[in-house]
Amino acid sequence: MEAVGLAVEALAMHHERTEIVTRERTQFVDLTPWVRACVQRSRIDRGIVLVRALHTTATIVVNENEPLLLEDLRQMLERLAPENGTYAHDDFARRGEAIEPDERRNGHSHARAVLLGSAGPVGVTDGVLDLGRWQSLLLAELDGPRRRSISVMVLGTRRDRA
Repeated sequence: MEAVGLAVEALAMHHERTEIVTRERTQFVDLTPWVRACVQRSRIDRGIVLVRALHTTATIVVNENEPLLLEDLRQMLERLAPENGTYAHDDFARRGEAIEPDERRNGHSHARAVLLGSAGPVGVTDGVLDLGRWQSLLLAELDGPRRRSISVMVLGTRRDRA
């Protein structure tokens, strides 16, 4: 067995947050330009970027930002977790915990978030997001309209800058 030596470079981290106000109950917002700018500002050449919606009724997905496809996704979510369905989460009398005065009946939104999952880390290669030709990073708003907090963490090695 041959030993392979690895040069260990210092890892750098860059973090940014932004707020987005959504306008629709179910909406897809393309975050790709903002995430690309975050990667650029990070000066990280090789690494990963993690984009997170800091909410339980919104998530990040990687897919094509094409209007007809996004309408198909809205319809699929309505079939799988209908807004007018019955959800124990929406039975405030049974929840037995403090309910906020502006609490929404949004069991369907939580179910939809679980169905969509969350985008995993996306690679950064040569200082650029490693996305496929048709891939975009989309915020999936599932309980809007709302103000949403989005977090981006870029981790990797920095390119040398003078």
